[in-house]
Amino acid sequence: MNGINALLVKIGRSVGGVVGTLFQAGRETVDTVIRNVIPFMAFISFIIGLVLTTGIGDWIANGIKGFADSLVGLLIVSVVCAIPVLSPLLGPGAVIAQIVGTLLGVEIGKGNIPPQLALPALFAINPQVGCDFIPVGLALGEAEPETVEIGVPAVLFSRLVTGPLSVVIAYFASFGLYSSN
Repeated sequence: MNGINALLVKIGRSVGGVVGTLFQAGRETVDTVIRNVIPFMAFISFIIGLVLTTGIGDWIANGIKGFADSLVGLLIVSVVCAIPVLSPLLGPGAVIAQIVGTLLGVEIGKGNIPPQLALPALFAINPQVGCDFIPVGLALGEAEPETVEIGVPAVLFSRLVTGPLSVVIAYFASFGLYSSN
């Protein structure tokens, strides 16, 4: 009888430990969502609404469209989209990238832009990807304030280099993707 009681106590403690751990993980998750994720979602919603309501997305897209017919133009687009001050504002919801992508797709379909530039154009309009989430990601990782001070600008400036580089790589990778046959 003593052996059965000891076994039941051991199982009870193990189950209690697992339940306690899962409960604490759930509590920390809810706390993190309330403190970090929901305010970020509100900010992103505001930026998306601002871009759509003011028409700035259409204005930028129409301005960029003229550069999309050459590698040099795509590199200019990439550098503009990766400017450290602009990229966190262009990133939320990828609203501007969606508008530009649609306009470029239409122009490629019309034959005004060669289809070989579709892949480089994709990389040219998206160097800002992730730049809007860097501060939130660091907050979720509970980074020290000094890490955020150094990390955010470092990532933003690195996108200024890797954005155009990805356009060039995509340009060479697109050779032979489209044939006129």
